[in-house]
Amino acid sequence: MFKKTALAAALGAVALVGASQAQAADYVVDTEGQHAFVQFKINHLGYSYILGNFESFTGQFHYDPENLEASSVEMEVDVTSLNTNHAERDRHFLSDDFLSAGNYPTATFVTSGFEPTGDNEGTLTGELTLKGETREIEMPVTLMGEGEDPWGGYRAGFEGSTMLTLADFGIDMSALPEVMHQLELYVTLEGVRQ
Repeated sequence: MFKKTALAAALGAVALVGASQAQAADYVVDTEGQHAFVQFKINHLGYSYILGNFESFTGQFHYDPENLEASSVEMEVDVTSLNTNHAERDRHFLSDDFLSAGNYPTATFVTSGFEPTGDNEGTLTGELTLKGETREIEMPVTLMGEGEDPWGGYRAGFEGSTMLTLADFGIDMSALPEVMHQLELYVTLEGVRQ
């Protein structure tokens, strides 16, 4: 699932876009306030979907509305924090059959470029590392908004999604229907300006 699209951000990740009132700044992803999410959706046998998320991750991004190409994102995801609201299934996903979380407990995403594609939109390119495999992915992202918060800070928020081919990361889905060989990664990041 990694041609020009893929899992980011973590995993990783992620976003940077659009003209606005912001100034060039570094932001820390607001995980304490639960204003950021790394989620996924995978088809289940062609009948429904399995929805899940990673509950523990950290990240930061640099956003400059006057120089979008200089934008960057770094994310680190605790793979063992996977949650699909079904404990037995989660254990199976984390096992050596799929994610091998005991050997590869962390996924990372680091940008290598950003290309604006329209007002408040662009494509983030970067390297996603999952289960010890690193692949370049592309993720279309959108600036959701930015501005002062009620606590005297300044925030910016982005969302993006991409499709990942699991075999690209050494996750063997060959015994399962083809509709389960890819998953959609969806990331929402709200960052607090430092």
